[in-house]
Amino acid sequence: MTKTVFFAILLSGIATWLIRVLPFILVKRFTLPAWLIDFLSYVPVAILTAIYVESLLTYHAGRWPSVNLPNLLASGPTFLAAIVSKNLLVIVIVGIASMAVLRALGWG
Repeated sequence: MTKTVFFAILLSGIATWLIRVLPFILVKRFTLPAWLIDFLSYVPVAILTAIYVESLLTYHAGRWPSVNLPNLLASGPTFLAAIVSKNLLVIVIVGIASMAVLRALGWG
C-alpha cells in the first residue's frame, strides 16, 4: 500500500467520522428551538420510507422502474408482524425469514 492510498483512506475515515459525530457535538452544546425539534422528529420516518420505496423498485436506464416482486412479497408478512407485534426484533426476524423463504423457493 502506497502512502497516497494510506492517506486517502485515513482522510476519508476522518471526514466520515466528522460528518457523523460533529452534528451531535454541536447540538449537545446549543438549545434548539421547539419548531426545529418537532420538524426533526419526522426525519427518521421520511428516511425509512425513502429506503423502503427504493428497495421496492428496480432501476432500468432509459425506462420506468419496475417493481421488485420478492421484496414486495416479503413486505406483506413483515407489515403484518409490525401491526400485530409492534416489536422491532420480531419485525426484523419476520422480514428476514420471509425473504429467506422466497429465495429458497427461487423467487429471489
